[in-house]
Amino acid sequence: MKISILDDYHDTLRTLACFGKLAGHEVEIWNDHVQDVQTLAQRLKHTEALVLIRERTQIRAPLIDRLDRLRLISQRSVFPHIDIEACTRRGVVVSSNMHAGTPSYATVELTWGLIIAAMRRIPQQMAALKAGKWQVGVGASLRGKTMGIYGYGRIGAAVAECARVFGMKVLVWAREASRARAQAQGHALAPSKEAFFGECDVISLHLRLVESTRGIVKAEDLARMKSTALLVNTSRAPLIEPGALVTALQRGRPGMAAVDVYEEEPVLDADHPLLRMDNVVCTPHIGYVSRDEYEIQFADIFDQIAAYAAGAPINVVNPGALTGAAARKP
Repeated sequence: MKISILDDYHDTLRTLACFGKLAGHEVEIWNDHVQDVQTLAQRLKHTEALVLIRERTQIRAPLIDRLDRLRLISQRSVFPHIDIEACTRRGVVVSSNMHAGTPSYATVELTWGLIIAAMRRIPQQMAALKAGKWQVGVGASLRGKTMGIYGYGRIGAAVAECARVFGMKVLVWAREASRARAQAQGHALAPSKEAFFGECDVISLHLRLVESTRGIVKAEDLARMKSTALLVNTSRAPLIEPGALVTALQRGRPGMAAVDVYEEEPVLDADHPLLRMDNVVCTPHIGYVSRDEYEIQFADIFDQIAAYAAGAPINVVNPGALTGAAARKP
């Protein structure tokens, strides 16, 4: 099959052990980021299987309708960036392993890296040291403080487990089924959303971005946070009302933020308001970006291609593409 891979920024995939799963196929890898439909349509006009790296590129109907040879989109995790209806109509199978049994431990690790960096002001101390200054300001410890977990799924549960190691009290706010699971695992539940935002010293967001969670964190929620509190977001930026985080930080509640995700990505403007704030630690959406995590993720993605090529697609999210009149065989 003719396979195209988009957005492999550092040309990493061909160096992975799992890349050998694509032996025998014709593979083309693009290292830049392009969203222009005309450019993508030209690049992908001969593509039969398209590999996506998470949500870096939007795949919508105007593009799908121009890719006459496309048969399969293979990726991992959620797919708000893919027009599933258009794919089904065109007979394009979307395979995506939802990794139900395993969290992204790379994201868990980055979450804690951001928490420690923000609380101990590590980026600020490093910058000062490089500028010839010795110690600027005083950081805060974690032990004895309250760690808020908003959304108790696989990643949220793993982050909560680490909080215990740091000697923190864990407080959970989530949907009912998740709250019950958190309580069964020994964590305290917030009596209300208002109490959750008001009591926690650190709040980490671990919700999937779906229509019901878009903008679920309101300006009034952030305003209830302590002036010494930290908000961490390694999930998705649109979980927070547009512009609400910047305004809240300017007003001093919460006092700090650590973010890996943004309302529009990639962020290439050094004047982005979050980048200009001394009380914010920012990273460029690298939660899942580690060689170890890539090996796990792309082994699944390449297995999906192999299964499709063998005539037995797996992890299909739009079975109508297989059974409908528009379905096309490889």
